[in-house]
Amino acid sequence: MSVGPLPGEGPDPREVPQAGSDVEHTGGEVLGAHRSAFRRGLEVFVENRLALLGLGILVFFILFCCVGPHVYHTDQMTSRLIDSNLRPGPGHPLGTDSNGYDELGRLMYGGQASLLVGASAAVLATVVGTLYGAVSGYVGGIVDVVMMRIVDGVLAIPALFLLLVLSTIYTPGRLVMVFLIASLSWLGAARLIRGESLTLRVREYVQAVRMMGGGNTRAIVRHIAPNAIGTVVVFATFTVADSILILAFLGYLGLGLQPPQTDWGAMLSTATNYINQDYWWLLYPPGACIILVCVAFNFLGDALRDAFEVRLQRR
Repeated sequence: MSVGPLPGEGPDPREVPQAGSDVEHTGGEVLGAHRSAFRRGLEVFVENRLALLGLGILVFFILFCCVGPHVYHTDQMTSRLIDSNLRPGPGHPLGTDSNGYDELGRLMYGGQASLLVGASAAVLATVVGTLYGAVSGYVGGIVDVVMMRIVDGVLAIPALFLLLVLSTIYTPGRLVMVFLIASLSWLGAARLIRGESLTLRVREYVQAVRMMGGGNTRAIVRHIAPNAIGTVVVFATFTVADSILILAFLGYLGLGLQPPQTDWGAMLSTATNYINQDYWWLLYPPGACIILVCVAFNFLGDALRDAFEVRLQRR
């Protein structure tokens, strides 16, 4: 028969958790596992040299477009036809365009629109598509069937035709272009997240929410969407590049931002009028900017996908 400690004596040392015991380190082991998974994902990202190159390119263009105009001051609202199509030289490092705008300042001004519209459209499309797909996959049944048929119906319409119709109906502006591009881009996110939701809704933690009386909104917002973060982030990264290309495409056709606003695609459209002349500074700089930024976002998307896959494998 065991006898408890006598008065004045300390507790039985056998009943006190010792340093290094399972009781003390259960939470620490879980936290360490999460830290290890995050660290491994970060290592995979850093080991990808193309990802670091893409990150460096994006940082350069963000500084170039957002900080550059405060260092290199130009007037991008008032045209000066007397200075049209000047070759690169003192005062105009990249020359001027057909309206007399400084080409280097124009690249900064147009880059702001391209990056802002591309990023905003990608964020809006990702948020809408994520919520739509999560609801469709989690609820299932007839709701899922109806919601996915709506997506399929919109996808059946040629994207080029829809873009041309919408861009002619509404007056092109930055906000209009964001909603216009996002109205097509969210469909891909909806289908991807729906597939994730079909897998996640049968997990134990989601079933526990149902057993404890939690509503569908809580399960979707607190569990389904956060656990699909890998797919969401990768999709958003690629969508930024796609949005920039769509904006450049519409600007090239003259259906994008209207003067004096501009973007890199509109600058390319202007340059095609002089493609048979030796005005190289009108064509190559905006084309190079579009290519570099889109390639950089694709490098980042590939690296993030690899990093999230490693984290998922180590769970």
